[in-house]
Amino acid sequence: MKKDGIKIIVALVLFLIAMFVPFGNELINKGLYVLSYIVVGLEIVFKAFKNMIKGEVFDENFLMSIATIGAFAIGEFPEAVAVMLFYQVGELFQDYAVDKSRKSIVSLMDIRPDYANVKRNGELKKVNPKEVQIGEIIVVKPGEKIPLDGVVIKGYSMVDTSALTGEPVPREIKEKDEVLSGCVNISGLIEIEVTKEFGESTVSKILDLVENASNKKSKSENFITKFAKYYTPIVVFIALILAIIPPFLLNFGTFTDWLYRALTFLVVSCPCALVISIPLGFFGGIGGSSKVGILVKGSNYLEALSNTEIVVFDKTGTLTEGVFEVQKVEPHNMSKEELIRLSAFAENFSNHPISTSLKKAYGKEIDNMQITNASEISGKGVIANVEGKEVLVGNEKLMQERNIDYIKCNDVGTIIYIAVNNLFAGYIVIADRIKKDSKKAITELKKYNIKKTVMLTGDRKNVGENVAKELKMDEVYSELLPNDKVEKVEELLKQKSEKGKLAFVGDGLNDAPVLAISDIGIAMGGLGSDAAIEAADIVIMTDEPSKISNAIQISKKTMNIVKQNIVFAISIKILVLILTAFGMSTMWQAVFADVGVSVLAILNSLRALRIKK
Repeated sequence: MKKDGIKIIVALVLFLIAMFVPFGNELINKGLYVLSYIVVGLEIVFKAFKNMIKGEVFDENFLMSIATIGAFAIGEFPEAVAVMLFYQVGELFQDYAVDKSRKSIVSLMDIRPDYANVKRNGELKKVNPKEVQIGEIIVVKPGEKIPLDGVVIKGYSMVDTSALTGEPVPREIKEKDEVLSGCVNISGLIEIEVTKEFGESTVSKILDLVENASNKKSKSENFITKFAKYYTPIVVFIALILAIIPPFLLNFGTFTDWLYRALTFLVVSCPCALVISIPLGFFGGIGGSSKVGILVKGSNYLEALSNTEIVVFDKTGTLTEGVFEVQKVEPHNMSKEELIRLSAFAENFSNHPISTSLKKAYGKEIDNMQITNASEISGKGVIANVEGKEVLVGNEKLMQERNIDYIKCNDVGTIIYIAVNNLFAGYIVIADRIKKDSKKAITELKKYNIKKTVMLTGDRKNVGENVAKELKMDEVYSELLPNDKVEKVEELLKQKSEKGKLAFVGDGLNDAPVLAISDIGIAMGGLGSDAAIEAADIVIMTDEPSKISNAIQISKKTMNIVKQNIVFAISIKILVLILTAFGMSTMWQAVFADVGVSVLAILNSLRALRIKK
C-alpha cells in the first residue's frame, strides 16, 4: 500500500506540472502526461495484457486500458491520466478495506510439542517427537506438553486440555486412559505408550487444519471485478457499433467523427464513481463497526455478513464467561458461610482450579496454623484437619469410599461434596456462568432471520445441552475436539443456500481451525487467544455476543448504501453515455459529471460511519 501510495503521489505531481506549468513546448507537456501515465497505469495495462493471454479479456483492467489508450489516441492526454489516477485512488481504498492476506497463525499455536522424553535401553532420552515410533514409552513430567497420542501405562495426573477443548477444568487421567497430544500434564509423572506417530497425532492434525483451512474458505468476489465482467463487454460492443455502423452502414457522418465519439464513449464509460464510492461505502461500514467495538478485517467479510444464514457458537468464553466459579452452595446442618470456609481451608494447599474457586468464593485470608494433616486423595479429593475437625472435600467416589450418607446433586457442573467428622455437611456446585449478554444475542439473531443457531463445545454432553436449552439454541454438539468441530462446520456449510453464509463465533486456541474454514470467522477479542483473533475475519473487542447482531445490522446498512451508489452512478453514467453517443457531451463535461457523481456517492458512503453506540 505504501508503494502504491507513492506511485499515485508521483503521478499526481507530474500530472499537475503538465497541467499548470507552461513549458512553451507542447511535447514536454505531453511527455510529462505520458510519464505520469506510465507511473500510475503501466501495471494496469500489463495486467490487462496478461489476462488477455489467459483468455480473461473483459475485466476492469481491460476497460481502463482501452479507454485511457483511446483517450491518448484522440489527443486527450490530461483525460487519459486523470481517469487512470481516479481508478488507482479507488483501488488504494479497496486495498485498505480488504484483508489482503492472512498471516500464518501456526507460530501462535502453543500446542506444538518441542520434544519427547523416550525410554530407550533403560535411559530417558530427549528427542524430536517426529522420531518416536508407535509402541515406544514416553515419560511426561508435570508442566510438560504431551507430545504424542497414547495410553497411560503408569501414573496418575490431571491434564489441562484447554488448548484442545477450550474447557478450563482439568481432566483426570490414570492407567489405561487414552491421552491426546497438545494437552499439558499438570500434577503427576506419567508414562505413556505411544499409539500414533507424530504425523497422525491430534496436535499434528490441528496444526495441519490451521495451515490449510483458509485454502478451503470461500471468498466474496471483488465487486468491481464482478461488475466489469458484464459492464466491460457491453460498453466495448457499443463503442464498436458507434465507430462502424453510422459511417459505413448508415452513411451518416465521417468515420473520423464517429471514431472520436466511440473513443470518447470508452473514456466516459470508465466507472470512476463506482471505483471510488464502493470501497468508501465498505470503508465507512468498517469504520462505523470499529466505533462500537467490532473490527472487520475486510470489505468482503462485511458483504458476506449481510448474507448470513447459520451462526455457529463455541461455548466456553463465547457464550459463557469461561471462568470456573462457585455457582451454588447447599449446606446441611450448617450455614453457607461455614461450609465455604471449611472447604476453602481444607483445599488451601492445592493449586487445582476447584481449590482456587473455593478460596476465591471464601474471599478471606486463610490461617495455615489452623490446618494439619492435609493430603490429596488421587482422583477423589482432599482430606485435612481444620480446627480439630476432619474435613473431606471431594467427589461422590470419596463419599462412597468413606461410607458417608450424602445427598446426591443432579445440577449441571462440577459437584463438590463436603463431610465433617464423617457426617455429610453439604455440597457446592462449581461451574461456568452464562454471559448476561448471550440470551439477548440469540434472540436478536432470530430477528435478523438467521435460519439456525448452533453450539459446538468440548464440554460434557449434559453441560452443553443445559446451556443450549437455556439460550434456546436450535442445535448443540458436545465433547468435540478441534477436528470434530471442523467436520461439524463442514456438514453445516452444506446446509446453507448457494448465496447464504455461515458464521462461526469462538475465542479459544482450539477454535482457530474452525474460524479459518468458516465463511465468516468471528472471534471474541477482549479475552480471546491470539490464534483465534488472527484466524478470524471479524473481531468482537468487547466480548459481547450481542455485537454479532450489531455487525449484521451494520453490514446490511452498508450493503444498502453501496447498492444506492451503484444505482445512482450507473444511472448518471448511462445518461452521459447517451449524450456522448449523440455528440451532445464533451469529454471534460463527462468527466465533471463523473466527478460530481463521485462526490455525492462519497457523501452517501459516509453515512455508513454513523453508527449508534
